[in-house]
Amino acid sequence: MNSAFKMNSFGDGYRALVIGASGALGSAFCELLSQDPRCASVRQLGRSSSPNLNLEDADSIARAASELAQEAPYQLILHAAGLLHRDEIKPEKSYSAIEAGTLQALFQVNTIGPALVLRHFLPLLDPRGAMAMLSAKVGSIGDNRLGGWYSYRASKAALNMMIKTAAIELARTRPQIRVLSLHPGTVISGLSQPFRGASEARPASIAAHELLCLIDRLTPADSGNFFSYNGERLPW
Repeated sequence: MNSAFKMNSFGDGYRALVIGASGALGSAFCELLSQDPRCASVRQLGRSSSPNLNLEDADSIARAASELAQEAPYQLILHAAGLLHRDEIKPEKSYSAIEAGTLQALFQVNTIGPALVLRHFLPLLDPRGAMAMLSAKVGSIGDNRLGGWYSYRASKAALNMMIKTAAIELARTRPQIRVLSLHPGTVISGLSQPFRGASEARPASIAAHELLCLIDRLTPADSGNFFSYNGERLPW
């Protein structure tokens, strides 16, 4: 499957940028894109790259975009970074577990950082290119049936609003751009490992292939919408 991978919507010689390139999905994106004969280059950004990009450091986002401006435009920008748990941060099972520190940490990584990525990297996107950000189905207010996970759900719902709002603005000025919010499903990674459903997780290579093929199929008319990896359009 991987050896035959090719994206068709960007033409020959397209350039890709992956933010969060060291994570499970980010590295899988990079590996697949590097195998695409149509892809001229894959730029990888993360906390340990050069330049580095740390979603908890606003200045690093601006600096990275400024340094990469000379390489622009990119035809494909993928944002694959996010936070669900770390150290003492765990998804809340009840409103009684809501803590300011957890809310601040998750909003910083899942909403504020990506919003600044939109600000600084959308100018580097080709007028006919695509920017896709990984969100999560649990960020859907319309699909919330189980409750819990207050901070993570809220941070991803807020991310979706950022993506939708940017897409509306860009539709007026660069109508051929695709700005997309994507749910990757449960992927074998450090993020999903501690939680129920991890046993049914897919390898990152499979999820990355599904997501890239989905981006390739979507059109500017789909910009500003929320899709699952299988192509299902998700409710906000």
